Amino acid sequence: MTDGQKNKIIELRKNGAGYKAIATEVGMSRDAVRAFCKSRNISGFGAVTVMNINEQTENGNICPNCCKPITQPHKGRRKKFCSEKCRRDWWKEHPESGTQKETAQYRLKCTYCGKEFISYGNKNRKYCSHYCYIHDRFWKKEEGRI
Repeated sequence: MTDGQKNKIIELRKNGAGYKAIATEVGMSRDAVRAFCKSRNISGFGAVTVMNINEQTENGNICPNCCKPITQPHKGRRKKFCSEKCRRDWWKEHPESGTQKETAQYRLKCTYCGKEFISYGNKNRKYCSHYCYIHDRFWKKEEGRI
């Protein structure tokens, strides 16, 4: 079973699809899909499973990305994801879930190219990109700006 198939099974299961529908979509046997869902604790009737997944995710018992169980630490902040990879993958898929404050966005002008850009959380940035930084810092002689 590939990672793509695993992700597709989890996504369809979160939407309430049954084993047979998922098996047809992924191209596997119904029993293989059922066994995978049982191992991730997302088995049962579709509608009930969706409610259980949502409830367990809110309580911090399972990872919102892969539905694996999360072992919470005894002290400190509770984990939301089972691994760093899952955290990155989830945020890559859900960028709209992040909250950025309007007061932390600064409109600045690039020292090298003069283009206006937005810097989040840092009002001391001088360049809009790494390219502009390298050219302004190291290519002055080649570009005839000395």
